[in-house]
Amino acid sequence: MMIPDYLINLFSVGIASVQEYLALHVLMCLVPAFFLAGAIASLFSKESVLKYFGADAPKYVSYTVAAVSGCLLAVCSCTVLPLFAGIYKRGAGIGPATTFLFSAPAINVLAIVYTAKILGYDLGAARAVAAVLLSIVVGLMMAFVFERETSERKKITTFGEEEHEHSILIFALLLIILVAGGIIKTWTIRLAVIGPLVAATIYLSYRWFSHEERAQWMSETWFLVKQIAPLLLIGVFFAGIVVEVLPANYVVSYVGGNSITSNLISSVAGAFMYFSTLTEVPIINALTILGMGRGPALSMLLAGPALSLPNMIVISRIMGTKRASVYILLVVVVATFCGLAFGYIIS
Repeated sequence: MMIPDYLINLFSVGIASVQEYLALHVLMCLVPAFFLAGAIASLFSKESVLKYFGADAPKYVSYTVAAVSGCLLAVCSCTVLPLFAGIYKRGAGIGPATTFLFSAPAINVLAIVYTAKILGYDLGAARAVAAVLLSIVVGLMMAFVFERETSERKKITTFGEEEHEHSILIFALLLIILVAGGIIKTWTIRLAVIGPLVAATIYLSYRWFSHEERAQWMSETWFLVKQIAPLLLIGVFFAGIVVEVLPANYVVSYVGGNSITSNLISSVAGAFMYFSTLTEVPIINALTILGMGRGPALSMLLAGPALSLPNMIVISRIMGTKRASVYILLVVVVATFCGLAFGYIIS
């Protein structure tokens, strides 16, 4: 049976999209980002972060840590659910717990870096800032509706154990390498600037960390590569096909411009779609090429990682249908209005 020329052409378009992506983004974007995420996952203790929004933490601490801890924990949309279930069942209030549930996948360091590289630094920054601020809004509203204080919260120690100092310095070096690779375009200057930074990172890693810690770092990095890279390439492949087959006028009609309707459609669509880690970025990039507005793009970037149909089922079982329904509605609404506001700001 002959394969239609049309399907062969679509396959070629998808492969060309993957090849272009590999040429432009792997060495200076994904490779350092994977090492950075692996360092975060292995060199920072999850328990040392999660305890700061347990039952004994002051509210100003618990909401702040819940909103930003996704950067330190390197969680993705799949790993946030068991962490959320754990902290919720161990006594974290529904406010901090849902703040963490919303924010953590959206400010995954890989997701923020990749969004900025592919969709622009404005959307990358807007995604990071909006995810943090809106997660606190959602958490406070959930607490207002459902949470009743049953005991006085106790003061906790401040976050700053000595064991984290070396990890933070390595984190800073890797972040500088990542940012420099994106800013500097000339390969000669890249090598002159990034080469010594890489050498310093390797030297300090051997000086500061044990063989077991370095092995754990490499193990976490390789785990992230195996978990994310294949799905990411599949996403890039199909995103290239989407640009080829989806009529641009359909995209412009439904999610073009910056209306409440276009942002709401993007938010609801993102909420029901299942995005594996980072795959939302090439898909949304394909839609922006076809005419999707920047505001609706942000709405989908906020609602997509926070929700999916499997995610909704799981959180309903964890905290009950009523609470889950209110949480889902809040995420869709705040993502819609944040996208609308962003669209007006940049227009």
